[in-house]
Amino acid sequence: MDETKDITEIAQLIQKWGLCRDQGRWDDLKATFTPGGTIFVTWFRGWFADFVEASQKMHLPAAPRVKHLIALPVVQVQGNRAVAETNVQILGRFAVAQTQVDYTSHARFLDRLVRTADGWRIHARVAIYEKDRFDPVVPGAAFNDFMKRTDFSKVPEPYRYLGYRLLSAGRPLQDGIICDGTPEAAALIRNAQHWVLKGGCAD
Repeated sequence: MDETKDITEIAQLIQKWGLCRDQGRWDDLKATFTPGGTIFVTWFRGWFADFVEASQKMHLPAAPRVKHLIALPVVQVQGNRAVAETNVQILGRFAVAQTQVDYTSHARFLDRLVRTADGWRIHARVAIYEKDRFDPVVPGAAFNDFMKRTDFSKVPEPYRYLGYRLLSAGRPLQDGIICDGTPEAAALIRNAQHWVLKGGCAD
C-alpha cells in the first residue's frame, strides 16, 4: 500500500508539472522540483530554477500556447528514491509561409525523484525524443511549397520539426540532446536504474 501511495503521489506530481508549466503557475511549478534540481530539454539544460525563469519570459498570456500532454508514468520506487519514465506529447502552434502550423513532438521524460519533508520532488529530468511532425491548420499550396523547399536535415530526425521551430525563433538547441534508441539513451536509463537501486551518483 505504501508503494501504491508513492506511485500515485509521483504521478500527480508529474501531471502537476505539465499543468503548471502550461498555465504559467510559476510558484507551483518551482515546487515540483528539489531546490537543486536540473532539467535537460531541447532548448534548455541546467538548473530548474533558471528553466522556470526562462519559461516565464516566453509564456504567452492566452492560447494558443505550448501544451504538454502527459501520460501516466511507469515508476520504480526504492526507499526514498524513485525513477519515472513518462510518455509526453509537446504541442505548439506558429506561423510559417503565411500558414498557421501545429507541431507535435513525441518524447519521454526520464525523472529521478527523491522523497523530501514536503513529499516527492523531481531531482533531475531528461527528455528523450522519439519523433515529431508539422501539420497545417488549414492545408494549402504555400505550406506544401514550404515543406518541399526547406532543408530540415541539419536537425536530427527525432526532434527535427520542433528543433526547426526553436531555431527559427532564435533559440539555439542544446548539445547532446537525447534521442530514443541511441546508446546515450540506453546509458541514461541504465544509470537511472543503478541510481535508484544501488544509490549511484545523481549526475
